[in-house]
Amino acid sequence: MPAVSLPPAALRLTIDPASLPFADTAELIGQPLPWIGQERAEQAARFGLTMQAPDYHLFVLGEVGTGRSTLMQQMMREVAASRPVPPDLVYLHHFENPEQPRALRLPAGEGRLLRQLMGDFAKTLHEQIPKRLASPEAKAAIERIEAAAQAEDERTFVELAACAEAHHFALLREEGHFIFTQRDEAGEPLTAAKVLTLSLAQRAANEAAEAALRAEIAPHLEAMQVRELAKREALAALRRQMVKPLLEHALQAIRAALRKQIKDGRKLAQYLDGVQADVLDNLALFQPAAVDGDVDEAERVAGLMALTARLRVNVVVDHAEAHHAQQGAPVIVDDNPTWRSLFGSIEYESENDVLVTDFSRIRAGSLLKAHGGFLLLHLRDLMSDPQVWEKLRRFLRSGRLQIEEPGLAVAPISAVSLQPEPVDVQVKIVLIASVEEYYLVQEGDPEFARRFRCKVDFAESFGASPGSYLASAIFVAQLCEQHGLPQASAAAVAALIEATHREAEDQRRQSALFGRTEALLLEAAALAQARGAARVAPEDLLAARQAQRHRHDYPEQRLQESIVDGERLIAASGERVGQVNGLTVVDPGDHAFGFPVRVTARSHAGEEGLLDIQREVEMAGPIHSKGVLILHSHLAALFAHIAPLAMNGSVVFEQEYSGVEGDSASCAEFYALLSSLAGTPLRQGIAVTGAINQHGEMLPVGGINEKVEGWFRTCEGLGLDGRQGVLIPARNAHHLMLDERVVEAVAAGRFHLYTADSAAEGMELLTGLAYGALEHGSYPPGTVLGRAQRTLQAYRRACEGPDEGHAGRGHRHPGGVRGWPRR
Repeated sequence: MPAVSLPPAALRLTIDPASLPFADTAELIGQPLPWIGQERAEQAARFGLTMQAPDYHLFVLGEVGTGRSTLMQQMMREVAASRPVPPDLVYLHHFENPEQPRALRLPAGEGRLLRQLMGDFAKTLHEQIPKRLASPEAKAAIERIEAAAQAEDERTFVELAACAEAHHFALLREEGHFIFTQRDEAGEPLTAAKVLTLSLAQRAANEAAEAALRAEIAPHLEAMQVRELAKREALAALRRQMVKPLLEHALQAIRAALRKQIKDGRKLAQYLDGVQADVLDNLALFQPAAVDGDVDEAERVAGLMALTARLRVNVVVDHAEAHHAQQGAPVIVDDNPTWRSLFGSIEYESENDVLVTDFSRIRAGSLLKAHGGFLLLHLRDLMSDPQVWEKLRRFLRSGRLQIEEPGLAVAPISAVSLQPEPVDVQVKIVLIASVEEYYLVQEGDPEFARRFRCKVDFAESFGASPGSYLASAIFVAQLCEQHGLPQASAAAVAALIEATHREAEDQRRQSALFGRTEALLLEAAALAQARGAARVAPEDLLAARQAQRHRHDYPEQRLQESIVDGERLIAASGERVGQVNGLTVVDPGDHAFGFPVRVTARSHAGEEGLLDIQREVEMAGPIHSKGVLILHSHLAALFAHIAPLAMNGSVVFEQEYSGVEGDSASCAEFYALLSSLAGTPLRQGIAVTGAINQHGEMLPVGGINEKVEGWFRTCEGLGLDGRQGVLIPARNAHHLMLDERVVEAVAAGRFHLYTADSAAEGMELLTGLAYGALEHGSYPPGTVLGRAQRTLQAYRRACEGPDEGHAGRGHRHPGGVRGWPRR
């Protein structure tokens, strides 16, 4: 069949605004944002979020702009709203092992309540204990104990004084201490001067008397120490007896206030018992130093502050507000998952060149905050920090989280460290990743990957339907409302939907990369606001699209100017042998555009076969090289009846300096080579794109719209003559979403779009000759293949070897524009 000329209606999909069930998107405000074209991903996400079994975390795959994060957060909040509010998490002082603070989970809101109750309890201690210890009853009991002890001391003093007198010693009491002084025969105190006047015998006698006295009074002194200790114990017991009812009543009130049954009830009871024992052991701290002379006032105040600090409650996860508002489970999005933000931290401060801390400085990370709910992370953020990755692996394996500080062992100064009690964490982790990152983890860390058994795959495009058009309009309505922008008319929505078809390069499918649609809408809405319009109109979208293009198309402009200026050799009219215009896509990353490139071929007698010059100089990628080998295979098959082929052939992309990749030019290369063999000129006004297989069929290629529009701009610059156009594979026809200027030119007959199913049909279009078919083992002489056959037979008869190549001079890169990869 001959190549087909496409009518204007086939060059793009046009949506009638009247077919949309609304006048403007203001009518759609309030409708829930649907998962546009992501039914598979929606089902997988709901399954993963509601699956209660372990190791069913979610791996969410998709390109940036598909709405993967936004839609997942929307569903996470929806599912979380139906779940109960998880418990609070508090850390408490461990009275037996202060370096290992205790973790305690309390029903939502009761962490804050326990903190308040313990604060009130501390105030009660400061106010009531001194009062109880200073009450008349306490004073009377203390006086009785002290009076009894004093009476015993007086009796002992009398006995000691008599004993001392018997050994010629005097007994004095000074500031609670006993002082013995030896007397002389006259009863006077024996001074140091008098001792020097004594004889050795008198001195020995005095020392013997002193030793005898010491031996005799030792039991009395020991008895006094025992009585002092007993007095202290009696006073302490009295204090405990006076204060213990107060403590029991206050702590019982705390137990009663925490009415709900909690999983860690036993642990809470142990903590409150420890609080009571700690207070009773330190009652002396509640009395001024003047009352208890054995305690320094500064030390007493410091000890009292330390005791009060031990009574604090560190609420690291507080769900009180969520409980009161009945918000359900938490949904946490951690966009910066560092060690501290993800796993929690312990804060330190420096005191005398030592880092010190306590349980009140423990801080929760997003994992602890997300307990009972959902945590969204981006895989790339995790992979950038090996420490975070390894810690997360261990957490996924055990389900328990230990808060710790990394690298503290190698800190420049010593530290007083903590080992908070590990806690069980039940959280559903949602990892956002690209397809490449996903398979990298599958291969590189299978243990980690197997914890994420639910794969949520966001498609890049989806089939268009009235339902998808309505869903797209709802997306527009929500976007405009969210940003406070004017709503869009039905005609503007129709233009936006057409843009999604263009983005997908398919008249039957829409692009799921709504990030670009969002950018276009925001810019159009800003233009509508600037002109004071109440609704976004199609002309706003057109102006926004033109402005976007103008900001990014400088490289394209320079390359097109290089053609018009004659620096790049492109012919858009006439006929040439062994020369055809191929089409490539230049993609610097921010703006992809089509651009023509001259493909030329030469052939002569020889036995080396086909030479791909790009490949020989290592400027061709593997896919391009594969395409050349395929066309060589097809060429060999066409002339298998005269095999082996006695031919040396070469094909090249002229004036290309940045490398070529892709097989979309293999059909153009085949035409150039066959034209050289047949000596048949090709129409230069018809540019060609398409791949070829070993059977001569034209295969679809990407970037079809950019390629057609790029050649159209080239023809405009060189002058449209009504015979120019583009030949594309017939299988690319439904991918056309061309600019309206191109459609208008086709409708006016100034430009043409041709499709072909096979290379044969395209060759007939380019040459105006029949392609040729084997008849009795030979091709008809007037056909393209017949002429090529005659040339190949002449080559076989030739005796000369392959032509020697000629070294060519280097060329300045046309237009002064740097190179980009082409496909």
